[in-house]
Amino acid sequence: MKPYKTVLFLGDGMADEPIAELGGRTPLQAADTPNMDAIARLGRSGTLETLPVGYPTSSDVANMSVLGCDLATELCGRGPLEAASQGLKLGPDDIAFRVNLVSVDADGILRDFSGGHIAQADAVEAIALLNEKLGSDSVRFYPGVSYRNLLVLSGPQYSAAISYDKPDDNHGQPVAKHLPRTKSAEGQFTAALLRDLIARAADVLKGREANGIWPWSGGKAGAIHNICERYGIKAAVISAVDVINGLGSCLGMDVIKVPGATGYIDTNYEGKADAAVKALADGYDFIYVHVEAIDEVSHAQDLKLKLQAIEDFDKRLVGRVMQAAGPDVAYCVLPDHPVPLALGKHTRTPVPVAVCQPGVPPDGVQVYDELAALKGGLGRLWGSGLMDLLLK
Repeated sequence: MKPYKTVLFLGDGMADEPIAELGGRTPLQAADTPNMDAIARLGRSGTLETLPVGYPTSSDVANMSVLGCDLATELCGRGPLEAASQGLKLGPDDIAFRVNLVSVDADGILRDFSGGHIAQADAVEAIALLNEKLGSDSVRFYPGVSYRNLLVLSGPQYSAAISYDKPDDNHGQPVAKHLPRTKSAEGQFTAALLRDLIARAADVLKGREANGIWPWSGGKAGAIHNICERYGIKAAVISAVDVINGLGSCLGMDVIKVPGATGYIDTNYEGKADAAVKALADGYDFIYVHVEAIDEVSHAQDLKLKLQAIEDFDKRLVGRVMQAAGPDVAYCVLPDHPVPLALGKHTRTPVPVAVCQPGVPPDGVQVYDELAALKGGLGRLWGSGLMDLLLK
């Protein structure tokens, strides 16, 4: 028997820590979130470990954890996932890196990992210029969404054995101290090439707000399980960003594109909600609705915008879907990882989860937030625990 139809709402970076300005509350506790609270009140709560020790604190790791992937065998790097989203077929000797267009000041300090949230047209123009000046048969840049782009190296001379630092973890840091490094002798040539491309790109992009590149999280196409075959379901993903759409595609999920989905606070919440409701009507059993906006403003350490983004997520997405789809659908809400405003970067703290399934008694938790979830009946989930709960 198939499980209940399920909508999972993923508020990227939504979890936080107590903030003095909020009277010792977290943004989730301070924000008005009646719909997420309803999921908790009518269902069960707990936590999920999404960024285990030993793995990068990046969104590909976190979302793979949410979706029940085995990180030890299936983690392939962010680059290949974003390539999959763009329909780029990687060959056996191709290595794909995520490349941020970034802003670096005259002293070589990283000032903005998003290049000022570069406009799409400007990003496409910058990538075209990089290809013209730096590209070759074995080095190609591909435009993605805003600052999120790709670099593909083709040939047996290249290696994925590269150590990297995340750009959004290193605001205010000298770029020179966070250049790609090799994990072994095998990666020396590739690391040297990446450092050379970074230096030459600074000249190519000189005078622009997004005046540098930051390649990271490279890898080869991996073998990720098919979630639809594992659980006998029809599944879809709704997201604005390539890493999530690519992961969904690799997992066998259909990617539903929504006009006006931007990956920022101006995203089309209502469009995403309506697409999820339509997917339920079209026979999908599981819909993964991802919103990037909360993560972006958390990295910017903007409390006002984080509260706004959480409330928009609750009212304009979660509430709209629940009102249209009704009580016979199962709902799940969680972040993929915390982004405490005090730090502006991802942390490994397990995230709060609330799950409401028809006919399953509630556990007594009344609200959805980081502290309330610790009292829930689900306890601490890990591995495929959340997906098994929702889909088996």
